[in-house]
Order: sequence, then C-alpha cells, then structure tokens
Amino acid sequence: MTVEEYNKSVDDYSDGLYRFVLKNIKDKDKAKDIIQDTYEKLWIKVETVTYEKVKSYLFSTAYHTMIDVIRKETRITGFDEVNADKHSHLEQYSDLNEVLHEAIDKLPEVQRSVILLRDYEGYSYREISEITGLSEPQVKVYIYRGRMFLKKYIGSVETLV
Repeated sequence: MTVEEYNKSVDDYSDGLYRFVLKNIKDKDKAKDIIQDTYEKLWIKVETVTYEKVKSYLFSTAYHTMIDVIRKETRITGFDEVNADKHSHLEQYSDLNEVLHEAIDKLPEVQRSVILLRDYEGYSYREISEITGLSEPQVKVYIYRGRMFLKKYIGSVETLV
C-alpha cells in the first residue's frame, strides 16, 4: 500500500470506524484512542496490507482492539445471564430512537457488535465473520439472539408511538 492509499483509507473509513467503536463503548476519548491505535497498526503493516483489503483490516483491527479494552475494564456478560424481564421497557414512550439505543446498550458485547456491523454499517455475514473472527453460523446466531432480545425489550412498535 502506498502512502497515498493509506491517507485515502483514513479519509474513507475513519468516520465509519469511529461511529462503530463509539456505538459500542460510549466513550469518545476511548473511541478516538482505539481508532488511532488501529491506524497505527495499519501503518506498521502498510507493506503487507493491500488497499483492496484495507477496510476489512481496519474494522477487524478496531474490533479486536475494542474487545481488548473492554475486557480490561469489565467482564463480558453472556446472553444466558441477561434477565430480559428485568430490562424490559413497558411504559409508553414516543422517542423510538432513544429506546432503541437504550435496548442496544443492554445487549452483551458480542451481540451488540455484530448487530451494529450488520444493521448500522451494512456488512454481510461473511464480512462480519472476517472482522470479528467468529464463524458465519456464530454471527447469525448472535444476530438472531440480539434481535430477539431487542424485540422482547422494545415490545410492539404501537406501544412506543
């Protein structure tokens, strides 16, 4: 990869990377640090990463760096440990966006990441598998479980509107 291609990758992908990391960790400073670390790792491997593969490399590296930061701070909660009834939203409220973000925050880390990659960033199951290091069936299962949790948490759309 040339220096021009590296600079183009910063222009093309840094905003999407930042949004993805920020949605997961909710800390602007940590998100900026993770993105900076990601681009530093790319610079170190600039000779071995081709421009065609740079987007996948950046999202994979950012994802793994983010997971490392999260693991240092807290233990990842498994889906089976989440009590959906405890976190359900029953009262009527009209700001669907706020309720959705609140629900996404309650998902276990892996489910939140794959749902954000799929539904917010538009990646395919195969691309998410490459980014996260999970198998495609695992990605599909985590997305399904996450969506079921969100559906149960939010309830029917009619109660929100």
